[in-house]
Amino acid sequence: MTVPLLVYCLLIVAASILGGWIPLVVKLTHRRMQLIVSFIAGMMFGVGLLHMLPHAMEKIPIKPAMYSLIGGFLVMFFIERFFCFHHHDAPDDEESDHAASCSHSQHDHDNEHPHGHKLTWSGAAIGMTLHSLIGGVALASAVAGGMGVGEHTIAWPGIAAFAVILLHKPFDALTVLTLAKIGNLSKFHSHLINALFSLAVPLGAVLFTIGFSSVLESSSTFIGYALAFSAGTFLCISLSDLLPELQFHHHDRLGLSGALLGGLIVAWGFGLLEHTQHDHSGHNHAPAAVQVDEHAGHNH
Repeated sequence: MTVPLLVYCLLIVAASILGGWIPLVVKLTHRRMQLIVSFIAGMMFGVGLLHMLPHAMEKIPIKPAMYSLIGGFLVMFFIERFFCFHHHDAPDDEESDHAASCSHSQHDHDNEHPHGHKLTWSGAAIGMTLHSLIGGVALASAVAGGMGVGEHTIAWPGIAAFAVILLHKPFDALTVLTLAKIGNLSKFHSHLINALFSLAVPLGAVLFTIGFSSVLESSSTFIGYALAFSAGTFLCISLSDLLPELQFHHHDRLGLSGALLGGLIVAWGFGLLEHTQHDHSGHNHAPAAVQVDEHAGHNH
């Protein structure tokens, strides 16, 4: 595991654990939660399409990249469909004026998702574990895709993907605590379970790095497929947060739209932080296979 990836994983674990204590420090109203979720969803959407997918297309042709993106989207879609767990809302905020003004609030019950799905420990545990493991794969592939060689090396590869996962993990922690409350677990056991869930992203990153270490060293094509797949998962997660809210938050459309655009702008800004690489040489980008053929007969 590279130094950047190790640092990222440690910070993500810390964010997951600390996220469980957010309700004790900050009053998370329904409106604040929706604004934050919109911001992070916009950022995740931007990172998937502005960072991961373009990096993938530098390594593999466009059509295979799109197939891989669709595969990642469908995998995450079916995980969320069959293991209902992706539930972000403010705890104990059902009675606030703003929550009451949202049309979906009438469907919120103590153990039910706003869209009618039953939230259970078994489904949520499987869903969140798979979700976090795939997040670890996305992080590791983003780091591997940005490592480069020689003058093309980035100081902190995968920083955009890391930032999105870091910001998203506290909300997963809140989901864990919500389910723990439903299950009448003690605070100690709730935070212990949250701490265990926090290790899933590093585990996914480690499994990806160890399981495909030989492939990563010998082929940039595999990294391209992994990046496109991860972009598809990011796209699915962001849309699952954004699209359902279109019919429920007409009263706060400007604030939520601004938060979405803010997340996209931040995602674009991370590109400036990452791109200390390819443009230095003054060459146009082409898929990796083409670049190899063009330079095969030259000594550097």
